[in-house]
Amino acid sequence: MATQETVDHKYVYDFAEGNKDLKDLLGGKGANLAEMTNLGLPVPPGFTITTEACQAYLATGREPDGLAGQIEAHLESLERGMGRRLGDPHDPLLVSVRSGAKFSMPGMMETVLNVGLNDRSVVGLAAQAGGNERFAWDSYRRLIQMFGKTVCEVPGEEFEHALDEAKRARGTTNDLDLDADDLRGLVDAYKKIFLKHTGRDFPQEPREQLDLAIRAVFESWNAERAVLYRRQERIPADLGTAVNVVAMVFGNLGPDSGTGVAFTRDPASGAQGIYGDYLANAQGEDVVAGIRNTVPLQELERLDKRSYDELLGIMARLEGHYRDLCDIEFTIERGKLWMLQTRVGKRTAAAAFVIAGQLVDEGLIDLDEALHRVNGAQLAQLMFPRFQLDHDFEPVAKGVGASPGAASGKVVFTSARAVELAAEGEAVILVRRETNPDDLNGMIAAQGILTSRGGKTSHAAVVARGMGKTCVSGADEIDVNVPAKRFSVAGQTVNEGDVVSIDGTTGKVYLGEVPVMPSEVVRYFEGTLDPDEADDALVKAVHRIMTHADAARRLAVRANADTGEDAARARRFGAQGIGLCRTEHMFLGDRRELVERLILARTDTERSDVLAALLPLQRDDFVEIFREMDGLPVTVRLIDPPLHEFLPPLEQLAVDVAVAQERGEDVAKEEALLAAVRRMHEENPMLGLRGVRLGLVIPGLFAMQVRAIAEAAVRVTREGGSACPEIMVPLVGAVQELETVRAEAEKIIAEVVGDSGVEVLIGTMIEVPRAALTAGQIAEAAQFFSFGTNDLTQMGWGFSRDDVEGAFFWRYLELGIFGISPFESIDRDGVGRLVRIAAEEGRAARPELKLGVCGEHGGDPESVHFFHSVGLDYVSCSPFRVPVARLEAGRAAVETVGSDSR
Repeated sequence: MATQETVDHKYVYDFAEGNKDLKDLLGGKGANLAEMTNLGLPVPPGFTITTEACQAYLATGREPDGLAGQIEAHLESLERGMGRRLGDPHDPLLVSVRSGAKFSMPGMMETVLNVGLNDRSVVGLAAQAGGNERFAWDSYRRLIQMFGKTVCEVPGEEFEHALDEAKRARGTTNDLDLDADDLRGLVDAYKKIFLKHTGRDFPQEPREQLDLAIRAVFESWNAERAVLYRRQERIPADLGTAVNVVAMVFGNLGPDSGTGVAFTRDPASGAQGIYGDYLANAQGEDVVAGIRNTVPLQELERLDKRSYDELLGIMARLEGHYRDLCDIEFTIERGKLWMLQTRVGKRTAAAAFVIAGQLVDEGLIDLDEALHRVNGAQLAQLMFPRFQLDHDFEPVAKGVGASPGAASGKVVFTSARAVELAAEGEAVILVRRETNPDDLNGMIAAQGILTSRGGKTSHAAVVARGMGKTCVSGADEIDVNVPAKRFSVAGQTVNEGDVVSIDGTTGKVYLGEVPVMPSEVVRYFEGTLDPDEADDALVKAVHRIMTHADAARRLAVRANADTGEDAARARRFGAQGIGLCRTEHMFLGDRRELVERLILARTDTERSDVLAALLPLQRDDFVEIFREMDGLPVTVRLIDPPLHEFLPPLEQLAVDVAVAQERGEDVAKEEALLAAVRRMHEENPMLGLRGVRLGLVIPGLFAMQVRAIAEAAVRVTREGGSACPEIMVPLVGAVQELETVRAEAEKIIAEVVGDSGVEVLIGTMIEVPRAALTAGQIAEAAQFFSFGTNDLTQMGWGFSRDDVEGAFFWRYLELGIFGISPFESIDRDGVGRLVRIAAEEGRAARPELKLGVCGEHGGDPESVHFFHSVGLDYVSCSPFRVPVARLEAGRAAVETVGSDSR
């Protein structure tokens, strides 16, 4: 039996009761409809069913107690306000039923328009529209189509085939050419399709239509495409969606009516101006579906200047109110403008930076807020290369540059084929007339999306921008033939598997693969493009925000670099030192033979000879790096991987020796090598003889490396430079291991450094869970910790990165066990807790302990925020990711200040 508290819980809000800050409860669409209502803008009346109602429905499979009565009460209030009843045969009220989650998920969940129409009210609707029977029957066929597909899972293509057949019978390709009789016949055809697939007639009771549509919207939260989109965008799975029930206004009443989508600034470039699409005599879904090519929003000024001027005024007011780019949906019903939705608009990475800077200039936001509104993932997109065009490359078509970038790949015409080829390592371009939500898998898999229909507000454009995918839409010169797996353009035929290139900035399409060149943003970071001299507004905006991020951040940013070339690149990108220099990379190539000799050495003399030969080679490597990083710290990790990684595989070597023996060849050297490989073979080498264990087992190995580091630092210092080496001992699990290595290292350092003034720090890599849990002890012997989160994740989870990502991670992501791979973004609850424990206990034992991270997580935006919160001193990442880490470190700092002030 339901408690009174449950029954009295408020699940439904009138628009006038909400505001834009209630997105958790009312979803983004409902909260913003409420905000516009309270601003006095022309919003059709309606009400919102909360996300809590959805959560309760999904948890139990039934509507929560009290919801039906609240819907009834708000519906009656809506009917009184409109002076009409839902589905009344003579003067019907019709409503739309729309989803609206907290975060925008364009096209991923369901919408049903014209709810309340039936065989009797369609006549009343025609009378209500001044005898416009065409409009009434067009609205009715749309309801059956949307309701059938959305609520009852009737295959959408069957409705589309029936519509195509009706147009063929009329001798047209435009649905506007169908008259009332054509549409009446289409309604009959749709009803038969509905009956065939559901076993029942299309429901005639308006309230039944409403209730079923509401449930369908609830259930669409867990539809496959919605789940996939949430995973892609990292949207939590437990939020649920709100449902908005809104009185219908009609854009399909004739040429003086229409529907459109507008942006207060260009969502592709950030440029100020009038951007959007308009479609006369249409309903809203026609615009985003791209079934007819729209006209630019500016054309509305010629068609309906009064509505156009009113719309521009509302756009300016909304942008000032939200202090951001706004995405607006509107309908004009016989010259009357109605606002159907607004939200902070999705934008490309370039637009995000440009708009943030513009809003600072306009006094709407400050630089802290500007920094908050961009992110590292967007910056990484801006660093991708772009096409390098010359006279050999002429475009064969041009559409709308809907989402910037340069993408080349094999043409595919279905989402399934895109996924299939991408899984085989192929780059693909998904080509469609227009995309729909069912194409999401293919859009994720593809390098870029090309459509022959639609504009900047089509489904393809909006979703691609949100994902950072290159997209060209509305390239109507292209004739796409999906069944035949080809498209034709400019007298040429392009078949599935042929390569095309698309430019999401210019909208141009090229045949073949176009070479690429570095982006302007990369040139800026490398110092070859002065932002003060750049014509590009984007470079100026990036420079401005990066300057503020660097001033605001507490975390230093270092780079992982193993050569002088890498070190130089890292410094150009703004690295403040090297957080990980892997010495094992210095034993490859021509030096591999020396490593083999080291492994084969059976006496101390043989081993010493090899180490003596390696010493000057290592020293020269470090000299080069110290010179490039003059005055900045360089953390050198002593050799870490097992030595057998420098040897041939056991199985291959055994076969080679056996074959050579069979031929009677002299294989004494190979036999000795095989014996050594067998002697060193381990079932699980990543948990075997590696890291600090190598240094303790092979006399002189670590000593040689320490001497090379110290001698290189002294040489650079005496040349007039400044070397700041930090020696890192890997894979320590017990303080005694570190104490033993440190004692030997300090003797060598003291001997080499003398009075040169060089200071060498000695610390350890925290990558074994036991080290994290005994950090207080280890800190007694360490001057710094660097968290090796790659190994810490492997050992914390108990799986090998090399083996498991392809073996079962896909299934874990599919099931929601992982929201994202723990190797990509730090597992805060598990591995992150180990980092926090080690940081706190290490600093408690040694307050001046320097703390950093050098695993791949050091360049991951989400992880950088975590490392800031834990109190680390620096993060280290690959050189190319240094700008991303700098930006995110700044964002973490201003967000922390903001939360503290609140």
